[in-house]
Amino acid sequence: MSAPAVTAPFLAAVALLGIAGLAKTVRPDYTARALQVAGIGAGRAMVRAGALAEVAVAVAALSVPNPVTGALVAAAYLGFAVFVAVALWRGWPLSTCGCFARRDSMPGVSHLVLDIGAALAAAVWAADPPLDLSAALSRQPWDGWPLLFVSALVALLAFVVWTDPLAQTRRLDR
Repeated sequence: MSAPAVTAPFLAAVALLGIAGLAKTVRPDYTARALQVAGIGAGRAMVRAGALAEVAVAVAALSVPNPVTGALVAAAYLGFAVFVAVALWRGWPLSTCGCFARRDSMPGVSHLVLDIGAALAAAVWAADPPLDLSAALSRQPWDGWPLLFVSALVALLAFVVWTDPLAQTRRLDR
């Protein structure tokens, strides 16, 4: 039995959700500013609480894969997609979304596409998750290591798109 095609994007989305949550727990300021610009009076404590929820969802999705945890990951990314879509539609002057607790790229169409893609991957995965992720990986070629490698690569590429490191270089050049 092979893992569904959405397993790699799902695992990448879960990893990024957990990493972003950890980062915002430590440094909530950029996210709090983005939410304040959006008219959502969220302070540092509220951002930290949301960030801890992101970490909890990520840990749960990896340790207890089931339709509920998959749906929670999908809901998180759907919420991010709605925020970015509204920000784009209303033209909010956001210099960063604060996704990774640092000044990164402005929310844009690439953010929206990745958020929607992660939400869709999580929703599809949630429809038929393995009961035991490690057992599902062990049935893959080479005990799932290629699948984990692809998942990490997808996460890295998504991180690069979300944070746009070249934008930082362009800002420094000016």
